[in-house]
Amino acid sequence: MELSLSLRADQQESVEAALEDVGALAVTLLDADADTSNEQAILEPGVGETPLWSQIVLTALFEADTDRSGLLLVLAELLPDLDPAQITFREVADQDWTRVWMDQFKPMQFGRRLWVYPWNIEPPQSADNVFIRLDPGLAFGTGTHPTTALCLEWLDRMDLAGKSIIDYGCGSGILAIAAALLGAAQVQGVDNDPQAIESSLSNAMRNGVAERISLHLPGAEDPAPVDLLVANILAGPLHTLAPVFAARLKPGGRMALSGILHGQHVELLERYAEWFDDLVVSQRDDWVRIEGIRAGNREWRVGNS
Repeated sequence: MELSLSLRADQQESVEAALEDVGALAVTLLDADADTSNEQAILEPGVGETPLWSQIVLTALFEADTDRSGLLLVLAELLPDLDPAQITFREVADQDWTRVWMDQFKPMQFGRRLWVYPWNIEPPQSADNVFIRLDPGLAFGTGTHPTTALCLEWLDRMDLAGKSIIDYGCGSGILAIAAALLGAAQVQGVDNDPQAIESSLSNAMRNGVAERISLHLPGAEDPAPVDLLVANILAGPLHTLAPVFAARLKPGGRMALSGILHGQHVELLERYAEWFDDLVVSQRDDWVRIEGIRAGNREWRVGNS
């Protein structure tokens, strides 16, 4: 059973705590103005911050036999001004939501030869195409998001045969696996989430490229410079990591950055121009990819962050 109601941001904490106390299995918060001209995106909160919209739609899941009248009494006590008509209930059928999502996940092409296929669909035999077989599990990255698509298309354009590459923020491992399947000899995947490392390893094994992919938490990867680097994270970390990425690439090495909203790229272009030449911006929807070439006559300066 799902309960839904609208409330102000200053009411959220007490209402959520009360609903959890009376048996809520999960609570979800949404922008009450979503899909309107007043919608407010919250994409990259600062460290320790939990920003909320001024008006929120809260939904809570309960066991199907939960007493609805008891829930209404709890809410009436917490929110005496709340109109009971604002509270709605609906029944939610039991489903394996991961499998439902995977059943809707269709093959997608990126660039000239690269395809992403779900495990439940067998790709055709082809000497010209490269197929990633993916079951993303709990980690982000299937190719459906514009930032992932931008990075996959960049990889498809690169000559990766025999090259070394880092996938920084590897998530499901999709970019690292794509690089290996496209011919990279050595691939390092880096992520600060151990669950992403586990998902990337599982997907690499299923695609038969685990022997060429090593997976690490940040700072534990091989420090030797590589030929290429791709990072699909967020603008804030990309800004901080600029000197680190410069140090990790050989002179003439190529990089692609994404996870960047249009408008955020301006500051990043200024930041990366210190170490990279031929910076190029590509856009899909509201998202941007920056690519560039590591300059050979500029030194990385420790502490320049």
